[in-house]
Amino acid sequence: MTEPVKMVPMPSRSIIPERDLGKKPVLEAVGLGIEFGGLSAVEDFTIALGRTEISGLIGPNGAGKTTVFNMLTGVYQPTSGVVLLDGKNTAGKSVHEVTRMGIARTFQNICLFSDMTVADNVKVGMHQSIACSAAESILRLPRFWKGEKDADARAKEWLDLFGLADLADQKAGNLPYGAQRRLEIARALATKPKILLLDEPAAGMNPSETAELARTITDIRDRFGIAILLIEHDMSFVMGICEGIAVLNFGHIIAKGTPDEIKNNDAVIEAYLGRREESSC
Repeated sequence: MTEPVKMVPMPSRSIIPERDLGKKPVLEAVGLGIEFGGLSAVEDFTIALGRTEISGLIGPNGAGKTTVFNMLTGVYQPTSGVVLLDGKNTAGKSVHEVTRMGIARTFQNICLFSDMTVADNVKVGMHQSIACSAAESILRLPRFWKGEKDADARAKEWLDLFGLADLADQKAGNLPYGAQRRLEIARALATKPKILLLDEPAAGMNPSETAELARTITDIRDRFGIAILLIEHDMSFVMGICEGIAVLNFGHIIAKGTPDEIKNNDAVIEAYLGRREESSC
């Protein structure tokens, strides 16, 4: 059994793994909030993420977790607060600009190009790193073919990593559910992110697939040295893989801590199970 990771406090009211101390957090969200029609959906959301941390964002349905992901990735522009990616402000950046800065994500509902091949789905994630102009692509100049050859080779590497190489020429929509999840993660990693956001990656998986996913996520962190922030409702999965956890309820963070601290936190227990009634006996 591996030693528990020691988490240390940050000035931003967050904690990061001790091994990341002394390095700039890869992601900092400070006082993040957003309103829709005058109603606050998320308020004063503040976290810091260590450069190699696997962290969880949990909470009941409707707590605002996916809204947070949408703010972190540029889908929504926050009403208040700031998002710093590697120390750089993402304010006003579009989704593709934020992706270029180093954030990649997957979605609660799998978003693949179903009619494209498995290999082509991964190559979509590489488009920002392929050095080829539109004119060179249209005219099929030598630089275009070199870029295609390089992309094919890199796509094969990603597919090998996720056990999908034998399925490279199949349509993505024909893959089994678990394989589609792995492909979506492979495509996100092909953008060469500094941080990977996973929105309910274990949803719909059986216990065997979930255990394999946990190993894959740890392997990704160890191999590529990136941070991972995930939303998940499978508490055994979260407690088994995450080093730090933030709990969101009604748009507010109600607890931060290690898995042991979170599962014994009264506010967290109440958010999930309701207030315990006092006995009249």
